[in-house]
Amino acid sequence: MTIRGTEHLENLPDRNVLFVSNHQTYFVDVIALLHIFCAVKWGKRNKLGVPYYLLAPYTNVHYVAAEETITKDWVTRVYSLAGAIPVKRTWVQGGKEVRRGLDPSDTRKVERTLDRSWVITFPQGTTKPFAPGRKGTAFIIKKNQPIVVPIVIGGFWRAFKKKGIGVRRAGTHLTVEFKPPMDLDYNESTERILEQVMEAIEQTPEHARKGHHQAHE
Repeated sequence: MTIRGTEHLENLPDRNVLFVSNHQTYFVDVIALLHIFCAVKWGKRNKLGVPYYLLAPYTNVHYVAAEETITKDWVTRVYSLAGAIPVKRTWVQGGKEVRRGLDPSDTRKVERTLDRSWVITFPQGTTKPFAPGRKGTAFIIKKNQPIVVPIVIGGFWRAFKKKGIGVRRAGTHLTVEFKPPMDLDYNESTERILEQVMEAIEQTPEHARKGHHQAHE
């Protein structure tokens, strides 16, 4: 794994920090990020090495996850113990999807967690590459004015199974890049804030045309 930009994590406050990232697998993305946060706490920079940092891990971090995903079976329920914030992204009625986006109660749940810790969220809400972002993330940013740290990951979709932690292709090069905190004007519209977030995590149509972080087979 090549890790870049962990120097941007070293002086962050312990609360009201929102990490926004592209998304390639249901769980391994988050597992990798949690390992990196723990390593940084122990003074490592841009590397993991021997995971002795797990003896005293950094636990003041949570991640947003679809409720239907993390309650599916006992394995996913175990994953949820690592700090999941379960949200309902989709409402289905009569076999048809009738609404997408965060329920207001789920938004408050994320906001309460953000008020006391770090939160990881995936604005696209899907592992499909270059999917459009969802306004819920921008709404939370605009209302709570957190420090927003973009993350760009690569290689996870190729290396791991999408819905579990099984390996698809050993020896795959993984990349995780933390970018500097975003310089945002919280008075801008949610649409404009979302545009900037999607640009920062390199998931815009322009990035798709350039073939950045080529995704799923």
